[in-house]
Amino acid sequence: MFVTFSSLYSFSSVGAPSLDIPHLDKAVHFVFYFAACLLGVFFIRERTNGKLSLRKALLSMFFATVFFGILIEGIQHTYTTNRVGDVYDGLANSTGSFVGALTAKLFFSGKRQLNWKH
Repeated sequence: MFVTFSSLYSFSSVGAPSLDIPHLDKAVHFVFYFAACLLGVFFIRERTNGKLSLRKALLSMFFATVFFGILIEGIQHTYTTNRVGDVYDGLANSTGSFVGALTAKLFFSGKRQLNWKH
């Protein structure tokens, strides 16, 4: 919900100071989608008590967050007057989702792993 609101709302009327850091928005996209994918995998684990395989949970959240990121960029491009859909934002979203899924996989594999099944 937060990502959707932040992606579609115009903050131009908010008068907050802005930072002039090149490509900072791409880093923000990456972090939002990294967190969404990672937290989504943990959500699936909790909701299914680990009965859904880790592989299916990772793929489900990866594809769901990538689809959502593409959808939001399309909505920005088509339906908003003050926001612009950007291919590079979509790439940052997808990269964040991929790294989030990879991070979740690392949490549940290796010597000091978390248990996927309860």
